Amino acid sequence: MPKPFYITTAIDYTNGAPHIGHAYEKVLADVIARYHRLKGDEVFFLTGVDQHGQKVQQSAEKVGLPPQQFVDEITAKFIALWEKLEVRYDGWAATTDPLHKKCVQGILQRLYDEEQIYKDKQEGYYSVRQEQFLTDKERGSDGEFGPQWGEIEHRTEENYYFRLAQHREWLLGYLQSERGRDCVTPHFRQVELVNAVEKLSGDLCISRPKSRLSWGIELPFDRDYVNYVWFDALTNYISFAGYDPTISSFILQPSSFQNKWPALHVIGKDILIPAHGIYWPIMLHALGFPDEQMPKLLVHGWWNISGAKMSKSLGNVVDPDSLADKYGAEALRYYLMSDIVSGKDADFSEERLVERHNSDLANSLGNLLNRTLNMVQRYRGGGLTRVSPERTSADVTSGYTELVRRFEAALPTHESNRAIEAVIENVSFFNGFIDANAPWALAKSSAPSDQARLTEVLYDCTESIRIFAILISPVLPAAAEGIFDQLNWKMALAGREERFSLGEVKWGQLPDGHVVGKPMPLFPRIERDPA
Repeated sequence: MPKPFYITTAIDYTNGAPHIGHAYEKVLADVIARYHRLKGDEVFFLTGVDQHGQKVQQSAEKVGLPPQQFVDEITAKFIALWEKLEVRYDGWAATTDPLHKKCVQGILQRLYDEEQIYKDKQEGYYSVRQEQFLTDKERGSDGEFGPQWGEIEHRTEENYYFRLAQHREWLLGYLQSERGRDCVTPHFRQVELVNAVEKLSGDLCISRPKSRLSWGIELPFDRDYVNYVWFDALTNYISFAGYDPTISSFILQPSSFQNKWPALHVIGKDILIPAHGIYWPIMLHALGFPDEQMPKLLVHGWWNISGAKMSKSLGNVVDPDSLADKYGAEALRYYLMSDIVSGKDADFSEERLVERHNSDLANSLGNLLNRTLNMVQRYRGGGLTRVSPERTSADVTSGYTELVRRFEAALPTHESNRAIEAVIENVSFFNGFIDANAPWALAKSSAPSDQARLTEVLYDCTESIRIFAILISPVLPAAAEGIFDQLNWKMALAGREERFSLGEVKWGQLPDGHVVGKPMPLFPRIERDPA
């Protein structure tokens, strides 16, 4: 029976067009989802957009559009980009969806009825940019609030609050328990989270008066207020998975929800603390989710430019849409997955994108595919003679075994760069294997031993390419399809993800007499215009 696997990304704020950070997170989650489909798991991949909030309302007012029309236009840009980048999600979360609104209001009403939500007055300094009240903890060493907070106002305001602080000890105990001590990857982020929870104090403001923010989900128990941010944005992970807020017991939730949950949340490091690491598990705990149903968090780093964070004010934001148009979606996917260490920051470089494509794909994998199929056509009329695994040379066998070991160690821990590295190193081995065995010389020989060796070399190279296609399919789905097409392999499943299976990464699957297709350039070199 297939094992369920539920993966989500953060939902993107619809106050501007997508940037390279958005693209990285969605491609990363897509690669993980495709890997689990490759394993045969029953995958549900959810992504989407956060369409409410003060910044959205202000951005819409600035361009003279109603908020709904504004977010619809921005949302369309995200959807178009994910289609272009081959991000195959199973569910789309939009916070203006009536299904989501009903779930959010049901959750809020339940927590209000249980006295987990209360009304209180707050007075203090308020960051207009970050849309939150500030405390002395946010002041710098000079006693001032830093530029990251933007314009600061002094406000007095009545709002509704969620009793966050009363769950602090539970969260701390959970994070230090056997069940919860590995809930955040990489581990150093878990350490940061525990430190933050130890300092946690105060409750969470979850509303804004309609007098200054009307673009949000109305509180079911007070029509003068809208819900603010976290009980709207974070709850998408359960609302679009089938959660029923009227049922307080987790074990009585609909089977469609229980069969998906818990999720793996793929998020950026900037929204681990406090949003996903503190607010979200406490919200779930307050709703009656048991400890064993708490989600896991995969926290990725940022793409920087020359060591500096991307920023509109600095004018260094990288547009993934134009990059995909310029170099191709798969060149961009490959670069994003191969040139960053999981959980760490990396510097974005267009030069590196071109370099990785040309060296790894055009010169290495593409070259191996082209020269192998050309030789099979030239020396054997396109037909293969199967070589049993027992007759496969020791260096090929050991290289294959090591490749599988490294791949199976890397992708389950979400380290796509290490999985890619293992494949490309084995591709390089086979390019050297061809050079060392010189099939062109063997083909000229009439000696039976040389002809037998030629048969073995051609089969080994073709079979290796079949396996490479399966292993790269999560990162390069279109290229994997192209390789299988040129191999004339699994043609009945062309265009379907089921064409690729991790269970078929076994040596010797190409049958005796199999006829390959004609080679076509799969990874044309990218020639950059001189600066």
